[in-house]
Amino acid sequence: MKDIDEKLTVVKKIGYMKSEREHYVDIHCHCLPAVDDGPATLSESLSLCRALAADCVTDVIATPHQLGRFSDCNEAGQIREQVSALNEQLERNGICLSVVPGGDVRVDERICQLLEADRILTLADGGRYILLELPHEIFIDIEPLIVELASLGVQAIISHPERHSVLAKQPKILLKWLARGAHLQVTGGSLLGEFGPAPRNAAWHFLSSRWASFVATDAHNLDGRRPRMKVAFEQISIKLGHAVARLVCIENPLRVLEGRDIQMIRSIGTRKHTDERVRSSYRQY
Repeated sequence: MKDIDEKLTVVKKIGYMKSEREHYVDIHCHCLPAVDDGPATLSESLSLCRALAADCVTDVIATPHQLGRFSDCNEAGQIREQVSALNEQLERNGICLSVVPGGDVRVDERICQLLEADRILTLADGGRYILLELPHEIFIDIEPLIVELASLGVQAIISHPERHSVLAKQPKILLKWLARGAHLQVTGGSLLGEFGPAPRNAAWHFLSSRWASFVATDAHNLDGRRPRMKVAFEQISIKLGHAVARLVCIENPLRVLEGRDIQMIRSIGTRKHTDERVRSSYRQY
């Protein structure tokens, strides 16, 4: 009888871990066809969505670029229509993935006015969180924008700060943004070294310092920008602990999808990242 109970415990544990891995929510993904630098065709979009489902993602916030070089297109109404059309195609093709509207919004002084005019989107179209993309070529202090957004009840999530050269070299700039209520989203591919050593080192630093609240795919295609949530989850579990991996890959993304409060990574126990390559390389900053 004892042996049977032990076997049942093992089976339950394995089942729990499996289901946990099968429920990622991706808050940053370029999966809509022919709207930005993501899939060029519906066929490519469906292939990317199959890959997301195979990577154990069940829900995706579609975040096509808004503003910047896409200022004259990709407005909120258009994206909602594109998302609806893609969901119809996903159902028709038997792809188990649910897509909701959002945007990867380039920092712009007009953001609050454009939100109020319903021209740009919050994540999951929920009115609570907005994904902000910094310009790569220059540094802009967005503290005033974060404060202005907060006055509208909107919290900023900074997309892939690890890939911004200034922030990677001077990460403490982020602390005052975090103090104003902003959040950080690092990319799974960055953690795996797919954007080079500096973004990799910065991404792990942000996680191990308890600054980052999310990991997302920022997937664009099946070549160099494919979804890597499963592998990222496994690596975070090994290096920083299962609770951290679960929070940034599963729980907080789900909170954004449902419009609930984000849990800060500093509120749970975590161990320091001990990869000597990261620590020694990061000293140069």
